[in-house]
Amino acid sequence: MSIERNGNASLQRLTGCILTPGGWIRGLIEFASRIWSIDGVSVEHPEAHDQIILPGFIDLHVHGGGGSDVMEGAAAIEMIAATHARHGTTGFLATTVTAEKPELRAALTAVGTVMKQRKAGCASILGVHLEGPYINSAKLGAQPDACRKADIEEVKFLHSLAPIRVMTIAPELVGHLEFIKQLNELGIITQCGHSAGTYEEGVAALSAGIKGFTHLFNAMSPFQHRAPGMVGAALAHASYSEIIPDLLHVHPGAILAAVRAIPHLYCVTDSTAAAGMPDGEYKLGSHVVTKCMGGVRLADGTLAGSSLTMDQALRNLVRIGLDLSDASRRLSTFPADYLGITDRGRLAHSAFADLVVLTPALNLKKVFVEGEEIEVVNA
Repeated sequence: MSIERNGNASLQRLTGCILTPGGWIRGLIEFASRIWSIDGVSVEHPEAHDQIILPGFIDLHVHGGGGSDVMEGAAAIEMIAATHARHGTTGFLATTVTAEKPELRAALTAVGTVMKQRKAGCASILGVHLEGPYINSAKLGAQPDACRKADIEEVKFLHSLAPIRVMTIAPELVGHLEFIKQLNELGIITQCGHSAGTYEEGVAALSAGIKGFTHLFNAMSPFQHRAPGMVGAALAHASYSEIIPDLLHVHPGAILAAVRAIPHLYCVTDSTAAAGMPDGEYKLGSHVVTKCMGGVRLADGTLAGSSLTMDQALRNLVRIGLDLSDASRRLSTFPADYLGITDRGRLAHSAFADLVVLTPALNLKKVFVEGEEIEVVNA
């Protein structure tokens, strides 16, 4: 990599096999905080080249990392942003757990503070994913049991502290179809999750304005051929849904089925404080969780988020049969599109210079967030 002067801007240069919105090219990308130019010739087999350049990963469901949890305050959130940046995540949604009002207010106040200025070495925080508290107590998964009735005034107050981009709710609960419409009017994307709803209730939620589904297959009514449940509503009708590709939460065959059924299925880590850390005990909101045997669990064995990072998610998707360009879109472009963001999640002129550089084995070599090079970690 070399540095060139161009007017008042210092342009960085990288050569390699670059994934653009129009396909793979072998050539040169120039950038400062945003991409200045991409030039080269079309190629078909990126793995034949020694350096692969992809859009930086965008993770819309991050509870923690580096031993820290989103609910623990500003310093913890900065640690999370730094940890995931080292694994190729260039933008993410800080994700809360179901909690009482004071805890949620404190968490969103901290996110709002950290969002005011991206700290060097950190991924960009794109907003908040409020996972609960308006979920079904029958499908808590690893969520603390602080569920409550829909409260649009509470949401408006939290939204004033930090921008809520996505909210997970159980649409089958009384009053929630109208609640979905109110949330959408605030510009908040709603998605079904932690739900015991029927297929019919899922379809009604989509008609009311629900856009996606939270960690598809997990903590929702399952698919059965005479009772398709929330999973069936997603597979039959959704354009977007998130899924956790750690190969523990969802069987590879189920991931491949969802890829065929949901046009813009995108991947999240649902990572906890255990991401990037050794086996041991960590916090998930008010819960203590244990990282062991490749997963993160409550004391009763319930899966409690993950320790997945997005670079490993990419390798997992390719391992189960997705081609690299398709896997990349599900980690970068589709989540950006879901949020309505056009200048991240793709390598194109004037987009933010959020990119990852990988070896042919898909191990990280370099990460750039808005043109800043980040120290990488290879698990």
